[in-house]
Amino acid sequence: MNDIRQWAERFERSVLTAFRGRSGIVETMAVALLCRGHVLIEDVPGVGKTVLARAVARSIGGRFTQVQCTPDLLPADVLGVSVFNQATGAFTFREGPVVTNVLLVDEISRATPRTQSALLEAMAEGQVSIEGRSMPLPDPFLMIATESPVEAEGTFPLPEVQKDRFFLTLSLGYPDAETERELMLALRQRVHPLERIEPVASLAELRNMQERVVGVHVEPGLRHYLVELVRATRTDPRLLLGVSPRGSLALYKGAQALAAVRGREYVVPEDIHEIAEPVLRKRVLLRPEAAAKGITEDGVIRELLGSMPVPPLAQAV
Repeated sequence: MNDIRQWAERFERSVLTAFRGRSGIVETMAVALLCRGHVLIEDVPGVGKTVLARAVARSIGGRFTQVQCTPDLLPADVLGVSVFNQATGAFTFREGPVVTNVLLVDEISRATPRTQSALLEAMAEGQVSIEGRSMPLPDPFLMIATESPVEAEGTFPLPEVQKDRFFLTLSLGYPDAETERELMLALRQRVHPLERIEPVASLAELRNMQERVVGVHVEPGLRHYLVELVRATRTDPRLLLGVSPRGSLALYKGAQALAAVRGREYVVPEDIHEIAEPVLRKRVLLRPEAAAKGITEDGVIRELLGSMPVPPLAQAV
């Protein structure tokens, strides 16, 4: 897995030339790419969500498109529509922005439930159904959606079924003082750092790495450990909704990809611990009384991880 580790290092350096954020965020984005998983970024405006998405697209040499969500956005605006061509006297299909490698859906909670649900098939199947026919999307296809946790007016909260389709959820956070000073200095450059980013691997090479990641070894004891962690969320009295089987598979694949990114052909407990919060945080639902006490999804996940003994077999890996 050394070549995957080297790719991840090049990918991280490439993205960080334009995105001034924590390197751990970029490593997690690399994990999502290797798992063919979609990412939800929940954060306040102006912290670099768009720059991150564009930098990821340029680093993999893929096509990038962006959708700015508003309440009047229609499914056809995203998926595509047939338009009448007067020259030929026939209808011609015009592809929507969803036909791309990296799709940024900005402020997804501002779109109506009808438009939000139009993206479900693209997220789950890598295809879209339009006007009675199915159309495969480019491979790889990564959707990055953003939403603000501080705005409620004029928004439509994502349903739990759609949250479960996102592979992981990230929060970028505010930059530290030094990073913010560097951002100010970057304004003096005539060329935006994004324009300097070159692909660190071809799309074909990325597809090859995606196929190989599923072969990363996971000890039986660790598989049992992972399943017990997921099952614990389903019986925890603080949670109204626990992690689904789709969530347990995402955690399994995320641990494999994180191991590969770090150059290993096997998973260790630390891989599960580090990827658990971003993968599981939107797959659990707090009871109102627990939320009123200040309990958070991340806090519950961390507590469950701390309360479960690591299997002896995994410690010997």
